[in-house]
Amino acid sequence: MQNKHVAIFGAGLVGSLLSMYLIRRGYRVDVYERRPDFRKNAAAGGRSINLAISDRGWKALHEVGIEEAIRKLAIPMPGRMIHAVDGALQFQAYGKEGQYINSVSRGDLNIAMVDAAEKAGAVFHFDQRILEMDPECNTAYMEDAVTGKKYTLTPDLLIGADGAFSMLRLTMMKTDGFNYAQQYEEHSYKELHIPPAADGSHRIEKNALHIWPRKSFMLIALPNLDGSFTVTLFHFTKGENSFAQITDTEKLDAFFAEYFPDVVPHLPNLHADFFGNPTGSLMTVKCFPWSKGNAFLIGDAAHAIIPFYGQGMNCGFEDCSVLNALLDAHADDWEQVIPVYERTRKPNSDAIADLAKLNFVEMRDLVADPDFQFKRKMAAKVAEKFPDQFIPVYSMVSFSHLPYADALKEYKRQDEVLSTFLQKPDIRSEWETKYFEEIANALCNL
Repeated sequence: MQNKHVAIFGAGLVGSLLSMYLIRRGYRVDVYERRPDFRKNAAAGGRSINLAISDRGWKALHEVGIEEAIRKLAIPMPGRMIHAVDGALQFQAYGKEGQYINSVSRGDLNIAMVDAAEKAGAVFHFDQRILEMDPECNTAYMEDAVTGKKYTLTPDLLIGADGAFSMLRLTMMKTDGFNYAQQYEEHSYKELHIPPAADGSHRIEKNALHIWPRKSFMLIALPNLDGSFTVTLFHFTKGENSFAQITDTEKLDAFFAEYFPDVVPHLPNLHADFFGNPTGSLMTVKCFPWSKGNAFLIGDAAHAIIPFYGQGMNCGFEDCSVLNALLDAHADDWEQVIPVYERTRKPNSDAIADLAKLNFVEMRDLVADPDFQFKRKMAAKVAEKFPDQFIPVYSMVSFSHLPYADALKEYKRQDEVLSTFLQKPDIRSEWETKYFEEIANALCNL
């Protein structure tokens, strides 16, 4: 298998990571990207939602030897900071002491990973467009976007890591037996920006993911190394209270004054950011099979999800780690590896897509809800007392390598258990004295 030629389409996070895995296995890897080299040309702004690296992502980065370098780009966030309309703050820890997710700029991370992949031996080709593919014949018909020159690629393997609007997947959709579904959310997003304070420090708490939940829509902010925050407003695309109704600066100011008054002093460029940045859509993609002939899909190309569990990148990185382990187990026999890979990853990618939808509701509607907070309090106490027998769902997803499908089952089970106890009339006053043992037994499945 030495020097087997692999063409990866997409120089994003997953394509860059996968190239490093394959280079380490002795493959010859070329990566083709339709965008110009974003290390030399500043990418168009306004479409970034900062990434949250958690345990699954770190495992993959460790396996290719770049974890330490990437950690220098990340800011730990041990919990979420909830901002009420009146300015009151509440910090909610994500897990146990010492557990945290990590904010990182998508652009900075992508640049670092392309540099690392290039150093490892992958060859990157930018400004290259896919015109058409024939996965059965290992053929990709390409065009150089700068010169207009058309050419043909015939590698041993074609790998689509080219994102939610994958061209390789589009080719597969034209073949018999390929199932595909995409769903757009009623919500869209708009990127805003909190600049550093005059002394270069962060204007609000640095080590937290900030959320302004407002029942059905929300604002979030994630910290950057330069003292700034990447801020994202998630709001209805159309309707009475939506992006479509904010048509001028007066309406924008009124909207923020009503729903997010405490953040307004930190958004000196609100008008320019809001009306200058594009409105991004939110989409989930599910498809199967992920392979045709000698081509297969990975990352968002196979399973794009909405960003509300911070797991899109982590799931894509885990794809690469799982694939690498299967190549170890099957001595690089791709005919054996790919069917196992797609059968094992499909239920988990579907599960995290569903969990992301559930967590969107939690972030915008529930984090400030007294019943939700009380259920979290009960679960946290059980986790503290019985750490080997009970793991909250968020910890399963973010701080373990347990299958996403198992986490989804646990989400439903744990919520049912806690909701049942919440119905007891004296639960708030007696939960620790009268009901704790019963709650613990139910949550621990004893």
